[in-house]
Amino acid sequence: MHELSIAMSILDAVEEEAEQRNYSSVTAIHVRIGVLSGVVADALASAYELAVENTPFAQTRLVIETVPIMVLCPTCRAPRQVRSAYDFRCSECEAVSLEILAGRELDISRLEVTA
Repeated sequence: MHELSIAMSILDAVEEEAEQRNYSSVTAIHVRIGVLSGVVADALASAYELAVENTPFAQTRLVIETVPIMVLCPTCRAPRQVRSAYDFRCSECEAVSLEILAGRELDISRLEVTA
């Protein structure tokens, strides 16, 4: 379950940021997970619950945003969402594209804090 190590890494990064900026507490951690990242959102949420036990972040919420796969359509010359992770055709014109613009993300997008 690599999601547990990801959850622990998220907490390490947030702890470091909170210390550097002198936040008294973090109330929510927002993360963006791309469909192609290899991370299962439900598994990360469960792993996070384990990782925060007996830590200063025990009451901190994890908010997960799923990022869809976006490609640059070679025909439309515009960013388009694909039908699925197995079908990289433009949702508008059905042209195949392998130029991925979004969907691989795994990052902390923002923190809700008290100063």
